[in-house]
Amino acid sequence: MFRHLIKAAGVAAIGLVAAGSASAQEPQFFRIGTGGTAGTYYPIGGLIANAISSPPGSRACEEGGSCGVPGLIATALSANGSVANVNAIAGGTLESGFAQSDVATWAQTGTGIWEDREAVEGLRAIANLYPETIHLVASADSGIEGVADLAGKRVSLDEPGSGTLVDARIILGAYGLSEDDVDAAFLKPDQAAERMRDGAMDAFFFVGGFPAGAIAELASQDDITLVPISGDEASSIRDEYTFFAENVVPAGTYDGVDEDVTTLSVGAQWVTSADQPEELVYEITAALWNENTRKLLDAGHQKGKEITADTALDGVGIPLHPGAARFYEEQGMELPEGSAAE
Repeated sequence: MFRHLIKAAGVAAIGLVAAGSASAQEPQFFRIGTGGTAGTYYPIGGLIANAISSPPGSRACEEGGSCGVPGLIATALSANGSVANVNAIAGGTLESGFAQSDVATWAQTGTGIWEDREAVEGLRAIANLYPETIHLVASADSGIEGVADLAGKRVSLDEPGSGTLVDARIILGAYGLSEDDVDAAFLKPDQAAERMRDGAMDAFFFVGGFPAGAIAELASQDDITLVPISGDEASSIRDEYTFFAENVVPAGTYDGVDEDVTTLSVGAQWVTSADQPEELVYEITAALWNENTRKLLDAGHQKGKEITADTALDGVGIPLHPGAARFYEEQGMELPEGSAAE
């Protein structure tokens, strides 16, 4: 299925270059909201933006040039993460962005953390990308070996507007804790890591693909503990919130972490607005899955290898954008309920 899909996507993208040659003279801009520069969203966003772009005057794909959408200039913007990206899409200040599967589902349905605010009913999915691992990082001398040990400790839950903050609250609750039970801070992961290096932070949460830059840099300089999120409490989280899955960070992923660590993950998804043109999103989806993009993803980041066409629809709990739905339907893929191309 996967080889068939990327081959078909490559052919589709080449056809789009030819068909769009006339319109390629007029640039079109498409922003992708990501996360902090020390996380995984930002570098992955940069790779995808590069892959789907084909600025006016670029060489055609079949001539060894860009295999992106003719005339498209995509950019990855550093942002506050899932919640902030969804809000920006709803407000029209971003064309698209990355969001955790839980946040996207809550926002589009008006449930969970969105139950007291207006649902973003026009939120649409382009693709599921990769599993986002929930990291709970503690300094080795903090004595923190499990989530329950966070009580009374200095803990960063990530910044307001981030999906990490949402998940950190869920995890604390499952272990009988709340923000009031810890000395809570709300920092980006690189800021939290800097505080930990200075001895001013005991632990911090981060949700993102491993290896995460801020954690890798910290672990190369100081001894850390990657705290497991497992046991009955983790099982209860997965039972209540079905977008969570068990996940394992392999031994050696970070310096000094010499054993596999069991934790949880959520899906990282690329979302947009239903107001975006169907043909544009169709072309972007085709460009995402062409052979040139495959090479860029494989070479550009460890998590890039996990972004595959075979898992493009996994865990998608919101409707697909009609342009994306049309592309996947043409590849013979089974679409999520309510996402049939019109």
